[in-house]
Amino acid sequence: MEGHDPFVRVLWFFIAFAVLTLLTWGLWGGGFDSKFGFDGTVAWMQSQPLWGGLGGVGLLIADILMPVPGTVVMSALGYAYGPLLGGLFATAGTLGAGLAGYGRGRVRNEKTARRFLGDADFEKGRALFTKGGGWMVALSRSLPILPEAVAVTAGLVRMPFGRFCVSLVCGCVPLGFTFAWIGASGHDAPGLAIALSFIVPALLWFAARRLTK
Repeated sequence: MEGHDPFVRVLWFFIAFAVLTLLTWGLWGGGFDSKFGFDGTVAWMQSQPLWGGLGGVGLLIADILMPVPGTVVMSALGYAYGPLLGGLFATAGTLGAGLAGYGRGRVRNEKTARRFLGDADFEKGRALFTKGGGWMVALSRSLPILPEAVAVTAGLVRMPFGRFCVSLVCGCVPLGFTFAWIGASGHDAPGLAIALSFIVPALLWFAARRLTK
């Protein structure tokens, strides 16, 4: 495809993956919401005190493949285990989901990825994620659908793994502890959760960039 914008295929891959995730939510999300609602998830965790936290981590990681209501699971972890331990479980789960998404994209070798995207698109995508991908990874964690699409695309275009991990931590730690605190305190404060999940990751990533220069 001569003369096209070299970022077109990367953009279309990102959109296609996001749409696929949205369709999965549309088809099966209602069932998962009813099965893993807040009360049901808390009851299950409290009935399995030794394994409930790890089960919550597993559910959050499974979000890369299934329509798991992640914020509900994180809040349930906070309610069942408190803001500190619940926050650690929630953070571990969201970190695992991000790493699984990155690995899902990275598992294709570079030759296959270049053939799929085209050399120009691949290089443009890699340059974008190397320079500005940290912001996308960190800020996307608090949004629906986008975290999976961003993580998989980052892996596909070979965003440097260390940079990906730092930005992932910047996004996951505030998200996990914010929703665990909400669950533990019994407060329903979606506005505060969204604000903290955006502002704190941005500040952390800004600081991380300054420290790693």
